[in-house]
Amino acid sequence: MEMSQDLLLLFVYAGTLLVAVLLSARAHRTVLSTAVLFLVVGIVLGEGSLDVLVITPSDPLVFALAEAALFAVLFTDGMRVGWVDLRTAWRLPGRALLFGMPLTMLLTALLAWWLTDLTAVECLLLGAILAPTDPVFAAALVGNMRVPLRLRQMLNVESGLNDGLALPFVIVLVELTAQEEPDLGRLAFEILLGVVVGVVVPYLALRMERTRIFESSGEYVAITAVAIALLVFAICELTGANLFLAAFTAGITIATFGKREANAFRGAGNLMAELLKLGALLVFGLLVSPPFVAEVPLAGWLFAVLALVLARPLALWVSFLRSGLSPREQAAAMWFGPKGFASVVYGLLVLKSGIASADVIFHLVALTITLSIIAHSSTDVVVARAFDQPTEVPVWFGRRPRRRASGRPG
Repeated sequence: MEMSQDLLLLFVYAGTLLVAVLLSARAHRTVLSTAVLFLVVGIVLGEGSLDVLVITPSDPLVFALAEAALFAVLFTDGMRVGWVDLRTAWRLPGRALLFGMPLTMLLTALLAWWLTDLTAVECLLLGAILAPTDPVFAAALVGNMRVPLRLRQMLNVESGLNDGLALPFVIVLVELTAQEEPDLGRLAFEILLGVVVGVVVPYLALRMERTRIFESSGEYVAITAVAIALLVFAICELTGANLFLAAFTAGITIATFGKREANAFRGAGNLMAELLKLGALLVFGLLVSPPFVAEVPLAGWLFAVLALVLARPLALWVSFLRSGLSPREQAAAMWFGPKGFASVVYGLLVLKSGIASADVIFHLVALTITLSIIAHSSTDVVVARAFDQPTEVPVWFGRRPRRRASGRPG
């Protein structure tokens, strides 16, 4: 009995997920990475390798899965921080978002202008696509309690917000690139309507829940956020409002006005978003086949490397001048700007737009993300260990452990 491609993909995803779960404890202690596992499985089983699963970027499944996953990711990202949280922990994330992200976009665009034949607008589009970062690929650093709280907080808030903040730039630049006479009025309406839907729908739902008529029972509190997300999704599909901006602003609105609902949803919501993201990474790996990568010229490889080791580090170095971060903290923040899932979907949005340079841009995006996932996921544990400060001397030959004094050998 021949298995369909969709069923085979589900089988591969489930098997990879089981392996990832069984290896998760080891992965937390080593350079192993769940994200890399899904990416590698996709590459190995895809076209040009074992040819077990062959899909193309134009396959409807690719964008449908990517769209659902990005909606969930932006929704949960927005729910990480409400306005109160932003006001109380804004100083360092503000530098990274308001200075670091635009500088990263600009430096990446300049590299593209230097190394490719893309137009100025296309170079800016490429910079906007590659500006967001993903904390999943630096999990050992963000989750290490020995890493200073302000650094972990900065990376979390920055990566939680820069997906949504980069999105308007991507939308506008795609429109400018795709149309000789772009309809900016229509585009502005879709963006504004997405923000309005993302604010009004959750706010009204939460206000209704606070009235005497309505009240959520304990086990249903977590479902409140799910119901709001589905309602926002449906309204956007019916009205043409921008789906992704609506998801992002809806998450922020719930975090601001519905702390109880946000806290109840957080565990299950993050898990749901993570499962969708891993599925999309598996599909992304299937797209990044050896023949696909071989199509990228040497200048494209140089661009991808410099985008990782030059653009983000230089932008963050400028942004954190006189910030009070130690050299070790600043170096960690400069390096851990992994290109992640949002950039994958933004690249697919460009492909779907049908612009003349779509294929070139997607090749550059895919190569940069692949190198980033491998490099950052393989070094997060190593860099996190640099913050370990052992306070006890190991027991040697039965001697009792002694505490170090002033950092000198005891």
